[in-house]
Amino acid sequence: MNTAAAPKPRTAAALAARRCKTETALKRVHDAIARLRREKAQVSVAAVARRAGVSRTFLYDNVEARAAVAAAMAQVGDRRSRTLVEQGAEREATWRERALNAEDALKAAHAEIRTQRTHIGDLLGQIRDFEAEWPEETIQRITTESTTLKQRVRQLTADNRILDERLQAARSNLRFQDRRVADLEARLADPTVHGSPRPSADSDLADQGVERC
Repeated sequence: MNTAAAPKPRTAAALAARRCKTETALKRVHDAIARLRREKAQVSVAAVARRAGVSRTFLYDNVEARAAVAAAMAQVGDRRSRTLVEQGAEREATWRERALNAEDALKAAHAEIRTQRTHIGDLLGQIRDFEAEWPEETIQRITTESTTLKQRVRQLTADNRILDERLQAARSNLRFQDRRVADLEARLADPTVHGSPRPSADSDLADQGVERC
């Protein structure tokens, strides 16, 4: 009797369970790849294995799983390459615009420099014209008078400072004398002020440094 034609019930159940487990793992692998794409995360064997809850050996050994991971990695690589190219184009456009703006600013600066040089040349010409109109002796005399006037201004400034100091001292002395006069007037009006008797004529003369005959 040929018993090898039909598998034993236990072997068939084990094979079915293995196929079911493999299909479940493959579904988790596809789901993991889809999530990584949605999250725009890096697709790699380690990332897929970790997300799908399978081993790296399964991803390498299973043909469908290996093909799915490879396709996802290739697609991400192509998209990353396109992104880098687009970013490079944007940077190039930005730098090109900056270069054009800098070139325009440089042209404007050169034009302004030429205008200023022309203006300076005109001013120097006017100065030379003025120097030609005035003789050397007149220029020397004006220079000497200017120097003398500057020295005179410095001297007057110093004198003014000295006079101001003297005025301040005189005002201070005047305030002191006013206080003394006010105090003397108060004493003359009231002999008991400050608990001292009214000064006599002899004491007033003594205060003034005059000896009575």
